[in-house]
This record gives sequence, C-alpha cells and structure tokens, in this order.
Amino acid sequence: MTSKAYITFSNNSLVENDPQLKEFIQNHQEKFITLLLDGNVYTIIKEKDWIYEDVRNMAGSIARELSGRKIPSVVLEGAVLENGFSKLDKGKAVCAFIEGWELGSYQFLTYKSNKSSFKTRLELIDCEDVEACIKEGEARAKAVSFSRDLMNEIPSALNPETYPELLEKEFRNTDAKVQIVRGKQLEERQMNGVLAVCRGSKYEPAFVEISYCRDKSKPHIVLVGKGVTFDTGGISLKRGADISDMKMDMGGSAAVSGAMKLLVDMKANVNVTALIPIVENMPDSQSFLPSEVIHYKNGLTVQVGNTDAEGRLILADGLIRAGELKADYIVDIATLTGAIGNALGSKIAGVFGDEELADEMKKVGRENGDYVWPMPLVDAYDAYLNSDYADLCNISSKGEAGSITAGLFLRRFVPKSSKWLHIDMAGVMASSRTSGYYPKAATGFGARLLADFTTYISK
Repeated sequence: MTSKAYITFSNNSLVENDPQLKEFIQNHQEKFITLLLDGNVYTIIKEKDWIYEDVRNMAGSIARELSGRKIPSVVLEGAVLENGFSKLDKGKAVCAFIEGWELGSYQFLTYKSNKSSFKTRLELIDCEDVEACIKEGEARAKAVSFSRDLMNEIPSALNPETYPELLEKEFRNTDAKVQIVRGKQLEERQMNGVLAVCRGSKYEPAFVEISYCRDKSKPHIVLVGKGVTFDTGGISLKRGADISDMKMDMGGSAAVSGAMKLLVDMKANVNVTALIPIVENMPDSQSFLPSEVIHYKNGLTVQVGNTDAEGRLILADGLIRAGELKADYIVDIATLTGAIGNALGSKIAGVFGDEELADEMKKVGRENGDYVWPMPLVDAYDAYLNSDYADLCNISSKGEAGSITAGLFLRRFVPKSSKWLHIDMAGVMASSRTSGYYPKAATGFGARLLADFTTYISK
C-alpha cells in the first residue's frame, strides 16, 4: 500500500498522545522533523510564537525537504493549520504558507544541462473558506518568481534590446499598457542620463512605461526601477575576481515589474505607473567619461565623477518623467550603493525620503517579509555633491555616507509636488545561501513591498 504524507504540528493529538514521540520532538534541534509513523510520512512542525515571515520560511524549507525526498504530494488540513497557527489570522496564514511553499520550490534551471526538477504538490484540505487567500498566495509567489527570473537571467539574454520586449509580452492581454521609448524619442524627451550611460554598449537604451489604472480617483503612484542589465562600471571599471552578480544590477526594475504583475493579476483598485530606464554600462571608445557634463531636462547639469555611479544618472530621468506624469507619490528602487549593505546587511534594505511614509513602508515590509529600515537624508552632506563646473557631481567628494549622498543626489530631481521615497536594495538583491523560501540566487526583493505599499496608499 502506498504511504501518504501529512503536515501537522507538535500540538496535534498524534504527538500529544505519544509521550516518547513528544519528548523526541521537543529535544530535536530543528524547527520541524519528517518521520515515518504507522506507514505514513509526517512532517511535524514544532510550536512557537509565529509571525507570517516564519510561516513563509517554514513552508519553503518543508517544500524543499519533501521535494528532495521525492514525496509526490503532502496533505495539510485547514483545521490542523488553524490550530497550529492559532494566534494568526487563518486566511493570512494560508496565504503566507502557499507563498513560502511555492517560493521555496523555486529553481532557475535555464542553463543547466539537466533541467529536470521534482516538486512535492501541496494539497490543502477543508480550506474552502480561504480560497481567495490561496489564490493570493499563488499570485504573490508568481510575482516574486517573475522578479527572480529577470534577475537571474544572463546579460546576453536580458539586455536593453530584449528586456523591453519581454516586459511587453508579459503584460500583453492584461489591463496594463506598455510603452517602449527608444532612439530619437529618447532624444526628444531629453533623457540624457539614459543616453549617456548606454553609449558604450552595442545595445540601444530604452525607457519602458507600464501603466495600470482601475480607478482614476485614486492617487497616482509612480514606481521607478533602475534597469542596468549589466554593470561593468564603464570606464571606471569594477575590480573583483567575479562580478557575475552585476547582471542583477537591474534588480530595482525587476522589483517594479514584479509589483506590477502582482497588482494586475490581483486586479488591485489602484492608479499606478512603472518607469524603467534600461541600459548596459560598458567600457568602449564611445563610452561616457569621467569629467563629462550631462544636461538634464529639468535644467540641472551633472558632472560625471565616476562612471560606476551610473544608476542615479538614469534614475534622474525617471524621476523627471514621474513629475511630468503628475505623480502624487513616487517610489524609486535600485541596487544603488554597496554602502547600504555595509550599514544594514543582507536582510534589510534602506528607505529614504518622506519620514512618515518611510515609517509606513517599514510596517508594510514587516508584514510581507520585504524588510526596510528608514535612513536619514542629512542636509549637511548635500555639499559633498558640489562640482567645480556643474550644478552637482554624481559622486561624493567625501568617502563616507555613500548611500545617503546617493539619496541626496536623487532628491535634486524629485518634483516638489510629489511625496517621495527611495529604496536602496543593493544589500538584499541576492541570497548567499539557500534558506527558508530563499534560494542561493536572486531574492526577488521589492515586488511584494511595492505592490502592498501601492495598495496601502490607495485605500
């Protein structure tokens, strides 16, 4: 007879009625254990004070373990789940579990010679009352997986030429509208930061606008995502034995794209536009050079002090465009500075700008697992960006507070009529090891954060 597999909790009667099993589980060091009992496979989760991020991480770990054991399917009953996560809302717990399960099973196998993968199917029983939450969990996982796929892709496949078409295809036949701006249109729009940064690449730069509006009475929220498909540093060439992760320097654009996918798939009642400047930063005889001056559409001139501080140069064009679209709220997101990783590590991104909004975003991130921490924009550091022959320089004259001065640079391009936040996600773009629902690869950070924040602001 074929054995069945179940997920249960240590407070279940199966464990409570067996003193030896109860003691064994209590002494077990891990948060869950998988055992063969009475001919069936049981994954038993130990009791604790749960938060939703714990649920996601637990589900991801279990999914990976059971898939590794080649277990075809596993049953989780609604009553068991509700009892195990008794202090949490059942619907939100189900959503988090589904999300963690799907993301914990994520793999990027495009370039593996062996593309076969095994995934244990999760069967939720007696959960009809939270069917909408199940669908939401699936949608959230798909959105983050989309962001991960974009970030994990290699630059020969994802570049300024192919990336816009990929986005257009993704949102085709949806309620979103995609506009791709290239060539003379970029010149006519005076997107001179984008044009300068991509001069050394064999690919033509692009600027993608994705708009989605179900209610024009809602505040217009504009999301701006840095889309550098590979960053060599340009003429200011990066040093390092392996800079392969620089294919993920478009992580901000992946976050924005994933957020738009989630909002569209969930038919969110929002008014949102995504702006994605797409370039490749390469050294070449045509590359932009340190000492050059970029003239922006808002009248500001910028000295290029270092071509490896290119992200802020293209985001500036995005922020100016957001002003033209009369944005009520602007959130830009980018893998902008190594300094933010030094300050906050690999689990938390920095958020700058409107202090009240930053605190609200922190609360949103605490709920959905995309953690951010409010950081200051110190006015005294603004002078560090002074240039001898332009309005400002793209790097600081001081070797300190790199993430703050980058934020101060961007602030110069924010329209005064808009409330603004800047997210520096450089430290959280990739996970160095497999853990919870995160693979050793791109995290997909920001998709949930931006979607949930957009929904929150729109209420």
